[in-house]
Amino acid sequence: MLALAPTLGIAATVISTTGPASADQISDAKAQAAAVSSKLQAIDAQRQALTGQVTAADYQLSQLRSQIAASQTEIAKDKAAVNKDKSQLRSQAITDYMSSGSNSQVTQMFSSNMNANGIRSEYSSIATGNVTTTIAKLHTAQSQLQATTDALQQKETQASATRNSLAAAENQASALAGQYQGTLNSVNANIAKLVVQQQNAQAAAAKAAAAAAFNKKVAAAQAAQAAQATTAASVSSTSGGSQSGSSSSGGGSTVSVPSAPAPPLAAGAAGAVQAAESQVGVPYVWGGASPSGFDCSGLVEWSYAQVGISLPHYSGGQYDATTHIALADIAPGDLLFYGPGGSEHVAMYVGGGSMIEAPFTGSVVHITGVRTDGGFVGVGRVG
Repeated sequence: MLALAPTLGIAATVISTTGPASADQISDAKAQAAAVSSKLQAIDAQRQALTGQVTAADYQLSQLRSQIAASQTEIAKDKAAVNKDKSQLRSQAITDYMSSGSNSQVTQMFSSNMNANGIRSEYSSIATGNVTTTIAKLHTAQSQLQATTDALQQKETQASATRNSLAAAENQASALAGQYQGTLNSVNANIAKLVVQQQNAQAAAAKAAAAAAFNKKVAAAQAAQAAQATTAASVSSTSGGSQSGSSSSGGGSTVSVPSAPAPPLAAGAAGAVQAAESQVGVPYVWGGASPSGFDCSGLVEWSYAQVGISLPHYSGGQYDATTHIALADIAPGDLLFYGPGGSEHVAMYVGGGSMIEAPFTGSVVHITGVRTDGGFVGVGRVG
C-alpha cells in the first residue's frame, strides 16, 4: 500500500494539439506515452502482487475457519457426551433404585438390606458424581478446545483485517491503473492525431508544390504557344507556309504538343469533375468502375457516364478516344495520360494544378498535384 502512495498524486497531461503538428510535438507526445506506459506497467506489477497476496490471505482465512469449525464440532461432541453420560447415570441409578439393584450390572448399591438413608446417599452419589472424573476430563477438554477456538477466532479477525487491507490496496491499484490506462489512451490518440496532422500538412505542401510547378509549366507552355503562334503568323505572312504539330520528349516518354487550336470542352466536363470528386475515398479495385471500387480508367469512364458521355474502360482506349491538346490549353475535365499511348494510367484534371485519380491497389480515389513526369505523355480532351 505504501508503494502506491507516491503515484497517487501524479496527473498526466496530454500534450496540446493546437496549431500545426510538428516533429517535436510528436516526439514529446511519444516520450509522454512511454513514461505513462512505464508507470502503468509498474502499477500493474504492484496490482498483480497484491492480487496474489489477497488470494493467499483468502486461503489462510479459509484454513482458519475450517479449524474453528472443527474445534466447534469437537466441543459440541464433548457436550453431547457429557449430557449423555449424565442421563445414562441418572437412568441407571433410578433403575437400580427401583429394582433394589437386582437389575444393575454395575453396582448392587440398592440391595434390600441397605437402610433408606444409605440408599438415598448412594443414589445421590451415582446420580450426580459417579463419573465425576470422566466429566471433569471432558470439561477440561472442552476448555482447551474453547481456548483453541478463541485463539483461532482472534487469528481469523487479524487475518480478515489484513485481507481487507490488501484488497483495498488492490482496488486502489486497479483504480490507479485505470486512470493511467485512460491517460495512455488519450496520449496515443493524441499521437495519432498529430501524425495525421503532420501527414496532411506534408501532403498539402507536396500538393501545393506540385500544383505550383505544374502551373508554372502550364504558364511556360502558354508563353511558348503564344510565341509559336506569333512566329507562325509572321512566317505565314511572309512566305505563305504552314506550321505542323511538334513533340517533345521528357521522362522517357514522347509528349505530343499539337499546334492546332484545342476544341471546346465537352458540355458535361464540369459535371464529370463533380462526379469524380464525389468518389474521393472510394478504394481502388482492379477492373472496378462503380462506387464500390474504381481503377484509373474506371473512375474516368464512370464520371463521364454520369453526364451521358461514353468512354471505353481502358486508359489506352480513352487516349485514342480523346483529342490531344497542348498542356497550355488544359482545363478541368481534361484527361492526363501516362505510359506509351496512355496505356499505363489516366487521371482527370480538376483545376488549380490538381488532378483526381485512382492510382493503385491499396489506395483510394484522391486529389493530388498534377505529375508531368513518370511517363506523362499528354493531355486528352473529351469531345
